[in-house]
Amino acid sequence: MSQVKINARDIIVEVESATPDTFLRVENLANVVINKSENEETVDTTDYDSQGVYEQEVMQRGASMELEGMAKKDRLTGSLQPGRARVEEMAGEDKVGYDSLGRVRFRHPMDTEWKIWNCTFSLGEQGGGSNDKTSWGATITKSGPTEFEDVA
Repeated sequence: MSQVKINARDIIVEVESATPDTFLRVENLANVVINKSENEETVDTTDYDSQGVYEQEVMQRGASMELEGMAKKDRLTGSLQPGRARVEEMAGEDKVGYDSLGRVRFRHPMDTEWKIWNCTFSLGEQGGGSNDKTSWGATITKSGPTEFEDVA
């Protein structure tokens, strides 16, 4: 078995559209970071029998994904690309409670399965300096267990 290093830039991130089980690619990403321990909670289980050595157990698992890129709009209509528009829609101020939940799926091209998260969406800071392009970013926070689906 030959092991190869994986290009971070090759990750494919898709967000579910308003039509269930239909996904849109989140376009023009410059940085994707997955934190598999976000929202993890532990409990200290150290007692006298631990003989001065710290012990713990994980009580809750979590994960998040940070997406970053430059803001990009159609120069004639001002509309966002479809995947980014859906992320921004899901992060809208009217998306609270059950309506705040959506789904994303992601994988690298050599993966045979999609990882699918039920999740919430939050937009990051946007802007920049006088010689910058406007930044765009979003945080996707997993809610519940990861699901898996074979790549079609």
